[in-house]
Amino acid sequence: MKDIADIRRQYGTDQLHQADLHENPMEQFKLWLGQAIESNLFTDPTAMNVATVDNDGMPSQRIVLLKKYDDSGFTFFTNLKSNKAMQLADNNKISLHFGWLSLERQVIIRGEAHKLSVAENAQYFLSRPRDSQLAAWASHQSKTVATRKLLEQAFVQMKNKFSNGDIPLPDFWGGYKVKPVSIEFWQGRENRLHDRFVYKLNEQGEWFIQRVQP
Repeated sequence: MKDIADIRRQYGTDQLHQADLHENPMEQFKLWLGQAIESNLFTDPTAMNVATVDNDGMPSQRIVLLKKYDDSGFTFFTNLKSNKAMQLADNNKISLHFGWLSLERQVIIRGEAHKLSVAENAQYFLSRPRDSQLAAWASHQSKTVATRKLLEQAFVQMKNKFSNGDIPLPDFWGGYKVKPVSIEFWQGRENRLHDRFVYKLNEQGEWFIQRVQP
């Protein structure tokens, strides 16, 4: 097996200049996300790593799909009794990471997560495929299960239970909006001298941009 310390490559397919950045980081994110989608290089271009911290200060990470974004923040959905939800209940500070590595790009968001309203949760839940709605009812996310067969049986039970009509919104399922306080755009460059620009909010709620060293 090859020594993993020797696995490396040179970056430099693109570059990033402050003059080219949009003054609004959400518009810059929209541009980069659109390019990631249009590149057809990613199976899940909206996939993001969501990092939270438990009561002992131990961080946890998992991949979640971004479902909406606008000037007010980034939205994702989950089981409200999952590990991530329990950790956010105690400490709502959160980090999101998009790794579009085939484009030699990363976006790192730091902020606070706030629960969506029941109406917002219901609107999205009812737009999901029916089997995804059933899975939300069947799975007690993050809880132990002895076998996969038990999970599949729970899915069938939910399918029978809700065989007629719409599937109601579970009271243990919903979304969060992450309101950012900083957003970093990272572009790989030659010799590890990467371009990194961080948008931060000032006390007046306005964004300002800083270049940081790689």
